[in-house]
Amino acid sequence: MSPDRLAGLAGPAPRSPERIVTIDEVSQNLRSARPGAQACVVWTSEGFPIDNTGDKDEGLRDTGTTHADGTVFRILELQPGNTPRNHRTDSLDYAVIMSGEIDMELDGSTTHLKAGDVVVQRGTVHNWANRGTEPCVIAFVLIAAKPVEVGGKVLQAFG
Repeated sequence: MSPDRLAGLAGPAPRSPERIVTIDEVSQNLRSARPGAQACVVWTSEGFPIDNTGDKDEGLRDTGTTHADGTVFRILELQPGNTPRNHRTDSLDYAVIMSGEIDMELDGSTTHLKAGDVVVQRGTVHNWANRGTEPCVIAFVLIAAKPVEVGGKVLQAFG
């Protein structure tokens, strides 16, 4: 599996309760912000609750790592020896390791993850390091959240 595959985005058919596949294609919006990393935004949303009306391809929305008042569904492929990126986001992140293996560095510790493992991150400073020999593909859903606050101090997003 690679981040450029987008198969079957289903939504309501115009003026009908049935469902139809509206997007079935190879993604054209691949991005690389650092060596050894390539990502594809599959979908974004804005506001809560989410409005499922319309047929616009929200995967093409211009967004950063997170979306301030919404969600980002992204597929990330990290090559062996990828460039580090320690960062914190103002989001609740769900991650599923789709293929390969990856080390999650978190607060001075390292957790080795493999295909099928899941992670829930809540505003932590972290890094993904592929020390293996094969690419690692991770699916992320990032949901906008308030910044973490510890002892009255707000821990800002960075990276």
